[in-house]
Amino acid sequence: MAKKTIKVTLIKSPIGTKADHRATLRGLGLSKMNQTRELEDTPAVRGMITKVAYLVRAE
Repeated sequence: MAKKTIKVTLIKSPIGTKADHRATLRGLGLSKMNQTRELEDTPAVRGMITKVAYLVRAE
């Protein structure tokens, strides 16, 4: 059984955002613009994406 994944891309600079939002991006493994990560689809990851939805694109 294959695990479901979400592709997350950083599309906006985190400069000037709240410190906890920058920490959330680090937790997602995103540090550079246009960087993409394939993450496991879990409730924790979905919550992190929702928190910084204005900075990332999720597919």
